[in-house]
Amino acid sequence: MVNAEFFDALEQLEKEKGIPVDYMLERVGQALITAYKRDNDGMTDNVYVDPDRARKTIHMYVRKTVVKAEDIYEPYEEISLEEAREIKATAMLGDIIDIDIPTKSFGRIAAQTAKQVIIQGIREAERGMVLSEFESKEHEILTALISRIDPRTGNAYLDVTSAGEKTEAVLASSEQVRDEELFEGQRIKVYLIEVRRGTRGPQVITSRTHPGLVKRLFELEVPEIHSGVVEVKSIAREAGNRTKIAVMSHDENVDPIGACVGTRGARVGNIGNELGGEKIDIIKWSDDTAAFVSAALAPADVVSATVQADGKSCRVLVPDDQLSLAIGKEGQNARLAAKLTGCKIDIAPESQGE
Repeated sequence: MVNAEFFDALEQLEKEKGIPVDYMLERVGQALITAYKRDNDGMTDNVYVDPDRARKTIHMYVRKTVVKAEDIYEPYEEISLEEAREIKATAMLGDIIDIDIPTKSFGRIAAQTAKQVIIQGIREAERGMVLSEFESKEHEILTALISRIDPRTGNAYLDVTSAGEKTEAVLASSEQVRDEELFEGQRIKVYLIEVRRGTRGPQVITSRTHPGLVKRLFELEVPEIHSGVVEVKSIAREAGNRTKIAVMSHDENVDPIGACVGTRGARVGNIGNELGGEKIDIIKWSDDTAAFVSAALAPADVVSATVQADGKSCRVLVPDDQLSLAIGKEGQNARLAAKLTGCKIDIAPESQGE
């Protein structure tokens, strides 16, 4: 049963779609057994399929026990001694023999059932490969094409491709930057948050607001970060408005801020443009909390910073005329500095400190 062309087709399928031949042979076996049982009500689990890749053949057998003709109780599991000897001349009572099943005798409905099982096997294998590929891309950047936007929910649906595997991703309205205009056919960079297993295939969840998007963009744009010479220590982001990113250098000859800014601000400018004009403050990280907090409040100048006894809060004095600058519009600058440093910041004017 089955000619060499069938095995050649399976090998071609493996080359084109990456579906292993052994996996498909297993599904073919299941399909044949399902088809046989469809035409033989009452058949139990004594049917098996034996594929031979070397000879490029597949045989299907039903396994039966040899009994006396008058003792046959389960015809699907037992065979008389006389019938058994027509198949195997040396058969004896109690022997187990395998009887070849001619698949040409399958009915139309059974054959259709087998076809559906094989098709389903291909689909499941493809979904599995897509799931595996995109799971390996979690917390990475993907370049996506917006295929449609749901006017009711505001969710954007994206076509994403990785290593030849293509699937649909969703960019929920809650993960979109406020006031950023998206349109069908637009190419954007998104951050892959999570891949979920769904009944219709993998669900790829993406974001444009996640701080990880900024970090990955810096890794793409700044070779020193990609190589590990410059390290991103922390990020605080309010998507669409402002981001503060703290960096440090593992090489005393490399300025971490200069590397991130680039010649004439080219590197940070490219990242800001990708984020729709979002402002980015690059801060030099320090293990000295007071110094780190002082730097994080840029562009405001800091007169003094004192870490409190609890080690988790810091009192900062700034020039009177820079108090509003240090706090920022609606408290944004102070809020981002606190997120970046992990420290509660109490800002006061210099005159009050005196």
